[in-house]
Amino acid sequence: MDIKLDPARDDLPLMANTSHILVKHYVLDLDVNFESRVIEGTIVLFFEDGNRFKPQTGSTKETCQLASKEACKSGTPELCHLPVPNARTTFNVGYNDFIICDKGEEDTSDKDGNHDNQEQAPGISSSKYCCDTENHGREDFLVVLDCCDLSVLKVEEVDVAAVQGIEKFTRSSKLTVVSKELRNEIVHELVTLPADHWREQLDYFARCSQAPSCGELFFDTDAWSLQIKKTGAQTATDFPHAIRIYYKTRPEGQSVTWTSDQSGRPCVYTMGSPINNRALFPCQEPPVAMSTWQATVRAAASFVVLMSGENSAKPTQLHEGCSSWHYYVTMPMPASTFAIAVGCWTEVKPEACSSGDPAMERPFPPPETDCRCVGGCGHTEYPCRFQDAVATTQETIPHRVFAPGCLEGVCQETLVRLLPACLLAAHAVLGTHPFSRLDVLVVPANFSSLGMARPSKERTGHVSDSGASVVKHGLSPEKPFMQVHYLKGYFLLRFLARRLGQETYFSCLRKFVHKFHGQLILSQDFLQMLLESIPEEKRLELSVENIFQDWLESSGIPKPLQGARPAGADCGLVRRVDAEVTRWMQLDRRPRKRRRRQEEEEEEVVSEKLLPDQLVLLLERLLEEKTLTHPTLQALQRTYHLHEQDAEVRHRWCELIVKHKYTRGYGHVERFLWEDQAMGVYLYGELMVGEDARQQQLARRCFERARGQMDRASAELVAEMLF
Repeated sequence: MDIKLDPARDDLPLMANTSHILVKHYVLDLDVNFESRVIEGTIVLFFEDGNRFKPQTGSTKETCQLASKEACKSGTPELCHLPVPNARTTFNVGYNDFIICDKGEEDTSDKDGNHDNQEQAPGISSSKYCCDTENHGREDFLVVLDCCDLSVLKVEEVDVAAVQGIEKFTRSSKLTVVSKELRNEIVHELVTLPADHWREQLDYFARCSQAPSCGELFFDTDAWSLQIKKTGAQTATDFPHAIRIYYKTRPEGQSVTWTSDQSGRPCVYTMGSPINNRALFPCQEPPVAMSTWQATVRAAASFVVLMSGENSAKPTQLHEGCSSWHYYVTMPMPASTFAIAVGCWTEVKPEACSSGDPAMERPFPPPETDCRCVGGCGHTEYPCRFQDAVATTQETIPHRVFAPGCLEGVCQETLVRLLPACLLAAHAVLGTHPFSRLDVLVVPANFSSLGMARPSKERTGHVSDSGASVVKHGLSPEKPFMQVHYLKGYFLLRFLARRLGQETYFSCLRKFVHKFHGQLILSQDFLQMLLESIPEEKRLELSVENIFQDWLESSGIPKPLQGARPAGADCGLVRRVDAEVTRWMQLDRRPRKRRRRQEEEEEEVVSEKLLPDQLVLLLERLLEEKTLTHPTLQALQRTYHLHEQDAEVRHRWCELIVKHKYTRGYGHVERFLWEDQAMGVYLYGELMVGEDARQQQLARRCFERARGQMDRASAELVAEMLF
């Protein structure tokens, strides 16, 4: 690799050489063990080499750099083969009397490193890893995968030619001689099947993933990558296009969190941040590596396995006490979008609702235009819902809600009733649902990924000729808690909506989904499309370059917002909050006797409840006040039942408690720091900055209780505040 990594920096390396070879499909076969806190099994990768990549269009072409033919050199450690005792698996796949002999190759297992799992001394080869895409005949091609905190046990080539009926993917009606070229031809034909053959494709992917090995491959690992080579394979075209990796995760791996849910039952889930999925399975992390996948996951029968997939999986009992779950995805997506959660979840099913249920009222008028894409889609071929007449008119999609048992009631009352209205609104505004179904999980309290974005312009960082790059500041411990880019993004969209007008703005959003679904795009693609919808006379000095300069590349409040009227100044909901603020401040300034009489009248005055967003605004306005008396805070809590509100409201309430040292509310702060651990990180800082001994003691006591459940980044950040 030609990426220079500085250990003192916080950039996240993306090591995969995606310019030379791309993973097109993953097949995972995994077991989840809660006793050892390990996920182990195999993953089979199906590749396409750079000579067969389809040309990209638009700005993605420059970003992807898929046609690079430059050689990549690696400064990684010397190659070693790790023996795996008793790791041999027996496969029940018939050979159909095939003759297995690679053209031009002999069975030289000692030379190729395929030693039938016999013990080997480390460093069996003294040659450095490097790849030569120009086929000079001097070096072996090297596949580099993003990998971290994984124990890789064995890597082997998969003999896809051994699968019964596989000859349909070759030019021969009967296979008599099997070569490396033939195996790679089979994989190429399989990964390029037409979209309407997706069921057959998934079936053969599964069959191939169970095919026997035709030789082990050299591999090595470092802190951020897994490197694999086959002796004599000097180009990506020569490298095996189907390989199987035996591996297991580590309990401390940063992609997987082992914890307990709100009911105290064990569970595990993928975080998606900060290092994506490279500590869950070896993969290609750069977003350009769009792939599909299918996975079989086994766990104890008491657990539910949820995963990003297009099917609503149901458990299959394998034997007493063990169940298997299977999911698949046919839309190519980056590996970072793969998500899994295993726990003792309860499926919360909707109650029969009456026609008068407000949650089922249509929030927007139905779309008047045909939601199908006219003239075809711009993405690579897959079974696209935008080309399905039935799918385009589907206002809601099948959806399930899962939660810990202790939260089943509240989910039944709120979340389950709300989802249909949300799906209706999404279809009314944006058109066709890109995915065929939806699973919603109420995550454990220590779920800390408040943000999973890579704010950048053309690239995540310097991109090498191999396709490797870095995510700038991707490993910064503060990154998961930084919300500045989200706030600026919100105000930018509001600014553009005002400039375009609501009708035009919503029309642009629908156009955006129709034009770019299933594709990788850059921020400027979206902005350019919006600007094209603004008449020339209204654009003034607005351009993509100016937007980047004012909103993304400059600190502070963007120029267009300076001096602008406060958002919502003409909104009745905001005016109601303003009136409430005035009333509470008048109450706070009254003499104590008059205040007590006023408090008795509050029950009659507050007849209409404030919405959660109104409560957030109310508490934020009150936070701006220098002083508030404890009786006023007590009246606030009693009037709005603040301890029973959602996390956003309770967070502001806890801030008021800390700011004014309202000791009667410290129990609410302690509860928040335990039940909402990710958002609670901010509160630890506020408890410490006031230098109040009792508040600091509260912070340390809460941290000692929660630190075992917190993710590593959050725990380290809080520890720096406290000690």
